[in-house]
Amino acid sequence: MSQEKPWFLRARLKTRQLMLLVAIDEQGNIHRAAESLDVSQPAASKLLKDLEDLMEVPLFERMPRGMRATLYGEVMIRHARIALASLEEAGAEIESLKEGYAGTVRVGAIQGPAVTLIPEAIKRAVQERPLLRVSMLVESSDVLMERLAQRKLDILVARLFARHDKSQLHYQALAEENICAIVRPDHPLLALQEPSLADMAHYGWIVPPPGSVLRHRFELLFHNAGLALPERLIESTALVFVLNMLRRTDYISVIPTDAAEYYVAHGIVSQVPVELACKMDDFGIITRKDWLLSPAAECMLKALKQAAGDVYGLPRLD
Repeated sequence: MSQEKPWFLRARLKTRQLMLLVAIDEQGNIHRAAESLDVSQPAASKLLKDLEDLMEVPLFERMPRGMRATLYGEVMIRHARIALASLEEAGAEIESLKEGYAGTVRVGAIQGPAVTLIPEAIKRAVQERPLLRVSMLVESSDVLMERLAQRKLDILVARLFARHDKSQLHYQALAEENICAIVRPDHPLLALQEPSLADMAHYGWIVPPPGSVLRHRFELLFHNAGLALPERLIESTALVFVLNMLRRTDYISVIPTDAAEYYVAHGIVSQVPVELACKMDDFGIITRKDWLLSPAAECMLKALKQAAGDVYGLPRLD
C-alpha cells in the first residue's frame, strides 16, 4: 500500500507562496507585499487564497487597514521563514563550494570564550578543512540568541537565561566565568600593597551598558560592599576601545578573567590583585534542535567540543 504524499506535495506548494506569507507579515497588507515581490495584487491574492483553501483555515485576518496573521498564519509564517532561510543557506553553501571553499560556518561567542576557546577551535577546524570559511561575531548572550533565532548564526558559545525559550535549543555547559579588574601596567593602584574595592571606587570605570549581566553584577559588587557606585563611568563592550582607553588613562575595566589573562600575558594590561566577589553564570555551546547543521558547521561543532576539553579541563564532550 503506497504511503500518502505529504500535504505540501499534494498542494504543489510554491516558494512564491512562502515568500508572500512573509511579505504580508512584514508589510501589513497584500498590496505592499505584492509590490515587494514584483507581482500583481490579483496574482498575490490568488496565491494566498489557494493556500488557505488547501489548508482549510484562514491565515490572515482582513482588517480595515491591512492584514494580521491568525494563529494558523503565525505557524505557517514561522515555518516559511525557516524554509526560505534554509534555501538561502543551501545556495550560499553551493556558491562557497564552487569557489573552492569547504563551506561556511557562522559562530557567535561572548567575550571570554571568544579570546580563549574560539581561536583554538578554529585552528582545529581548519586543520580538517583548510578552506573552511568562518564568520565570527562577539556579542552579549541576548544579541547572540536573537541572531540564532533569525538563523544568522549556526553555533553559539553563550549563556542561557530564564527568559530564553529553551524548547528548541540544545545546550552543553562548559564553564563558569570569573571576573577581574584590569588597568594599565603603571596604574597607581598597583603601587598599593593590598588595594581594596574602596580604593578602586575613586577611579573611573569602563563597564558594559545597563541591562547586561556583567553590569548588574558590577553594581551588586559595590552595593554588597556598602559602597556607592563609581561616579565616572564609560559604557562599552568593545575590547579594542577598552584597552586603548586603559592605556591612556587611570580608568579601570571589569572583564572576564579568561580574556584578561591573554592581555596580561602580553603586557598590554595588568590585573588588579583584588578578588572580586563577582562570578558570572555558566556558559556553553548552544545549537538549535530544529535545524540540521551543515557539514561545515558540524566540523566546527566537533572542533569546539575538542578544544573545550583542553581549554577548560573537561572530559571528552559527546
